[in-house]
Amino acid sequence: MTEEINTALLAELKRLADAVQRLAGPPPAVNDWDAADCFVWAPSRQHLQPVNKPNRVTLKLIRGVDHVRDILHENTVRFADGYAANNVLLWGARGMGKSSLVKAVHEDVRRESGVALKLVEVHREDIASLPTLLDLLKDTPYRVIVFCDDLSFDHDDTAYKSLKAALDGGVEGRPDNVLFYATSNRRHLLPRHMMENEQSTAINPSEAVEEKVSLSDRFGLWLGFHKCSQEDYLGMIDGYADYFKLALERDKMHAEALEWATTRGARSGRVAWQYIQDLAGRMRVHIDRG
Repeated sequence: MTEEINTALLAELKRLADAVQRLAGPPPAVNDWDAADCFVWAPSRQHLQPVNKPNRVTLKLIRGVDHVRDILHENTVRFADGYAANNVLLWGARGMGKSSLVKAVHEDVRRESGVALKLVEVHREDIASLPTLLDLLKDTPYRVIVFCDDLSFDHDDTAYKSLKAALDGGVEGRPDNVLFYATSNRRHLLPRHMMENEQSTAINPSEAVEEKVSLSDRFGLWLGFHKCSQEDYLGMIDGYADYFKLALERDKMHAEALEWATTRGARSGRVAWQYIQDLAGRMRVHIDRG
């Protein structure tokens, strides 16, 4: 009888232990910094998922944004070399290469400097986990750019408070080996109606708006991207065509490219790239953006 009771107790204890383990969730993953140069943050397991083949273009292919390209490149070089650098907000027109520029500059600086510079992408919905990520990054021997693409906040979204603390707030502040780059279509990261609502309903309207607008102030550099001119657009087309050796008569290619932009209602780096993909496909030319 005693043996049967012991067996039953052991079985029950095992069942309870299994239940507790399920509630606790999976253990934190072991992160291998040598697995890649680019990673995606998975907060559920505190895991940095290696990206073996990043989706990026070579820096020489990014045209029409020379001024902001040079500023971002210099800021990144200083950071890689161990000197002071600013968090950067790249904001403005859609399709003008904001996220492409971040990834291309990271790769270019990493290759030129020889520094093991890492890029960690944080998805917009995981911004609230930034304090956990920074706590993990501060003990690494690497210099890390934390990157969030298409960053913005909607009504009743309080995740921006985690971002404010991560940028330069809190007792510890941002680790010296971490820099934050973000892209957004909005300079202030919040929709205008949200700021206006805050202003109209607050006891002290200016203070309510100030708290939210001050989020952008945490970025030392604001780099603006504006809609490109026809000249810049055709310059992008020519740059792509020369790089990929697309042997089409230049006037014909320009006419096609302008018609392509007209059907999409915009001229941008993204539209130029889409036209080049179509042209290369029609000409049966393989293209490699790297």
